[in-house]
Amino acid sequence: MREYLLVFLVSAAVTYLLTVIAREIALRTGAVAEVRDRDVHAEPIPYLGGLAMLGGLVAAYVVGRELPFLSSAGTFVFQDAGMVILAGAMVCGVGVLDDLFELDWLTKLGGQVIAVAFLIWSGIQLRFIPTAQQEFFSLDAAQGALLTAVLVIATVNAVNFVDGLDGLAAGVVGIGAAAFFVFCYQLANLNAVTLATTGAFLSAALAGACAGFLPHNFHPARLFMGDSGSMLLGLVLSASALTLTTQFSGAELSRGGAGSDVNPAAYFLPLLLPISILIVPFADLVLAVARRGWAGRSPFSPDKQHLHHRLLEIGHSQRRAVLIMWLWAGLIGFGTVLASLYTGTLMWVSLAGAAAVTVALTFLVPVVQTPHLSHSDD
Repeated sequence: MREYLLVFLVSAAVTYLLTVIAREIALRTGAVAEVRDRDVHAEPIPYLGGLAMLGGLVAAYVVGRELPFLSSAGTFVFQDAGMVILAGAMVCGVGVLDDLFELDWLTKLGGQVIAVAFLIWSGIQLRFIPTAQQEFFSLDAAQGALLTAVLVIATVNAVNFVDGLDGLAAGVVGIGAAAFFVFCYQLANLNAVTLATTGAFLSAALAGACAGFLPHNFHPARLFMGDSGSMLLGLVLSASALTLTTQFSGAELSRGGAGSDVNPAAYFLPLLLPISILIVPFADLVLAVARRGWAGRSPFSPDKQHLHHRLLEIGHSQRRAVLIMWLWAGLIGFGTVLASLYTGTLMWVSLAGAAAVTVALTFLVPVVQTPHLSHSDD
């Protein structure tokens, strides 16, 4: 655990320091978010925060390779992690070009497909899925590649869609990465295997990158992550989950706490964890596509009807709207982890209590000030 904490801290510190450099590069190259009708920020803000987060991930990778416990776990941990970071660098590069030149959606999608193809070529893809009979169905190469592409590209675009308020995307992904780290670590512990796993390592590094970026990005933001950051975060988070199926069998993934029976409903949750962690941005993505399709517009055309816009409309300030969406991300992400690994009355009572608090804070907190609008992205 101490080495994972060090990985987290290295990623956070390097990201925090590089954010200053990324901001200067953005200002010099003109990668700046101008104020548009659909935006809620009141003045131009520089992009390219993704470059700083990529630097934090690379630094965590370099340091992690030298740590005694993680480096002794086998080459597969850092081999897979290196491939994920390289794929992340690919989509980050596409995002940088978009931040500079505003690429069309088809070009960005093409870049995402190339990065996913690299992951699949590296052997990082889904290997099995659960069935209704509480068994696991092995996927052949073509099936695994197709489902992998759908999962990763959907996650990448879900994070991009939720990047609409200062600190929102970084916080949601950071919370999701922390929840996924707990899942990977405890899963290995319950199965009495090495605690050094690719998923845990990448999750710790990703959570650190988000934590290091947030001081510069929380309202009022001095720097936006842009597409370079949102696509990087989405790919690394989803790919981290994919590494589980290369390291654990289906039987191990479905095993519950020591000596306890697994809730049958939780049998399917581990494989769905990446989606559940990002259920808020995924829901926003689905609603946006349906809304724009019903209106006869492109699903990639921007508007001001995302979930975070709705929170502002009902009276929350920007900071409070972000914190509430963080609460929902934490409730769903950590709730899924608890339901996947444990069972019993205490677990369900804890989840019900957390859900009640989150709902109350979302809808019952009185408006104490007029919201100050500041930032929106697609």
